[in-house]
Amino acid sequence: MRIFICILLLGLTPAAVAFDDLVPPEQAFSYAVTASADEINIDWRVLPGYYLYKHRFGFASLTDGISLGEADIPPGKKKTDEFFGESEIYRDALRISIPVTRRDDTATQMTLQIKSQGCADVGLCYPPQTWKTEVSLPLRVSSSDTTSGVDLMALLQNSAGTTDSQFLPPDAAFPFVAEMSGDYTMSVVFDIAEGYYLYRDKFTFETDSRLVQFGSPQLPPGVAKTDEFFGQTEVYYNQVTLQVPLSRASPAGGDFELRLGFQGCAEDGICYPPMTRDTAIILQAASTEAPPDFQVDEPVAEQDRLAELIRNGSLGLVAISFFGLGLLLAFTPCVFPMVPILSGIIVGQGPDITTRRAFTLSAVYVLAMAITYTAAGVAAALLGQNLQAIFQQPAVIIVFSLIFVALAFAMFGAYEFQMPAFMQNKLNEISNRQSGGSLWGVAIMGVLSALIVGPCVAAPLAAALIVLGQSGDPLRGGLALFTMSLGMGAPLLVFGASAGHLLPRAGAWMSAVRGVFGVLMLGIAIWMLSRILPDQITMLLWAALVLMSGVFMGAFQSLSSSSGTRQKLAKGGGLLAVVYGVLLFVGAATGGTDPLRPLDGTRFSATGVATAKLDFRIIKSVADLQQELQRASVAGQSTMLDFYADWCVECKKMEKTTFHNPSIVDALSNTILLQADVTDNDELDKALLNFFGIYGPPTIIFFGPDGLERKNYRVVGYMNAEDFGKTVAGATRQ
Repeated sequence: MRIFICILLLGLTPAAVAFDDLVPPEQAFSYAVTASADEINIDWRVLPGYYLYKHRFGFASLTDGISLGEADIPPGKKKTDEFFGESEIYRDALRISIPVTRRDDTATQMTLQIKSQGCADVGLCYPPQTWKTEVSLPLRVSSSDTTSGVDLMALLQNSAGTTDSQFLPPDAAFPFVAEMSGDYTMSVVFDIAEGYYLYRDKFTFETDSRLVQFGSPQLPPGVAKTDEFFGQTEVYYNQVTLQVPLSRASPAGGDFELRLGFQGCAEDGICYPPMTRDTAIILQAASTEAPPDFQVDEPVAEQDRLAELIRNGSLGLVAISFFGLGLLLAFTPCVFPMVPILSGIIVGQGPDITTRRAFTLSAVYVLAMAITYTAAGVAAALLGQNLQAIFQQPAVIIVFSLIFVALAFAMFGAYEFQMPAFMQNKLNEISNRQSGGSLWGVAIMGVLSALIVGPCVAAPLAAALIVLGQSGDPLRGGLALFTMSLGMGAPLLVFGASAGHLLPRAGAWMSAVRGVFGVLMLGIAIWMLSRILPDQITMLLWAALVLMSGVFMGAFQSLSSSSGTRQKLAKGGGLLAVVYGVLLFVGAATGGTDPLRPLDGTRFSATGVATAKLDFRIIKSVADLQQELQRASVAGQSTMLDFYADWCVECKKMEKTTFHNPSIVDALSNTILLQADVTDNDELDKALLNFFGIYGPPTIIFFGPDGLERKNYRVVGYMNAEDFGKTVAGATRQ
């Protein structure tokens, strides 16, 4: 607690102006562990401007059967410290040696726990740090017959009876030095003892650091050798230099740990087991650009790839590609609700509608939707204003929902829409001269559907808006939007024409069909209201709709011996609907929010395991974001910013599926999670969206510890957990 109070007080001093330059503790105080048979050596590297306390070191073995002796810590430099009084501290470099005792000499792996604490000269003290490191212990080499355990060399000696005392320990036979030989090249030099050799194909180079990635090592040709263990192979004698190209997450300096694997033999006939050694590599700040061959192949964001297609692809390819993408979008939650809307319009035309008439109505609806979608997109890109977001205001959604409620009751036969007689006569005269008496109404419904029902943003839409906004080219961007809209509407044409062809003629069966579409209209109204109502209220509305549907299907009507199959199926379906409706009521009353999992809030669903989910910090403005990015930078953490809105269907789908996946929660455990709720679409929301050139949610942006966006990993639209996990892995790699 004293440390945190000190940090808080120091934050008010003038020295705090230098806090922007602070680095995370793992960079300020890096270490590497090497081991011999009886001793562990810890080599510390302390960056300039930082120091470590002697009395804050602590070491422990977390492996049964392996214990540590008293650490040999050299004397430090005296310092009168405002936090701990007179103390000994260390700067620059330090080696600590710790004796190791093994109950079983064949034990070769241990987990070492290291505790330390240090400060920065600007006046900030880091909290105590605890690290865990896996250490490989060489097997003890001894010529004594009384040595307990199994001797490695006794296991490996050849049939000629050579004794183990003739062979060097691995670290003496194959000493090496690893260091940077350039901004983007690491060199590993082995000085191989006389009479020993290393296998060319047994080298491995690994690191857990996010600072670098290794390329393919450059290994010089070896000496051909027919080996009794591995057959025909290549080996190295005397000295060999291995060059490993690497890419860097940023030009900044730092330290990383190399895990080097190799294997060698003695000419007299023994082969050492594969060995792994960990060593610290100092990474100086890069002064040159990375060679193209060494740069990491960053993925290209989907919307950027499609934007490039729009800019440079042939118009025919753009049209075909975006029509296909529109087909894929047609079955998303943002477009699929248009199916019952259009079908309900066709059913409302009456039993005498023809297939041709149904197709005409569908085509008008789709064209109106496509033209509106295109015009809204062009306006959004050129004016920097998302028109669809404007139509997500509560008043607009309530009015549009009431229209669907009115249409539903008309389907139920509660009333009929009729105009005054003089207007009907006038329309009859017009319809005698041209077909399409209700085409204008269908077109208006298509316009409203495009603006209100489907306000989602997906990668293809974002790509078209990027081209429109950056180049101002309405031809290419508009073509992409229009063909994508036609692709989204193509299934609607099929559904519409099928509805006209399959609809039964007048009679009781037609009344049942109208009732079904009436229920669908009410469902659309509830689905739209869910954007502005609390989840539990929405659950109650779904419960009421499902329960009443079950009652009207005949759930409580008695069956007689003369009842036909249709009545029995209707009663069975009605009973199922009633049961589901009751479950929805119970779920809403106990805190449930998901109609597909109504009992999540009850004790019946409790499993004793907490549901995994992401915990976001809510931000509102660009200033909020910059403040959070600065904090993340000091902590050395990456940041994820999620743009969300209550009226965004794909946002809610992402939250209920992808963001609840345990693998995603684990992958983002060390990432600062921010969420910008742009439901209100007010001036602050617009400023934040415009700051990143975003046209609407769902959009997810990643930032590195340096506060810069990882643009190639921007996510637009819904993404499942598997694909999102791959994006997170790349975006948070440092």
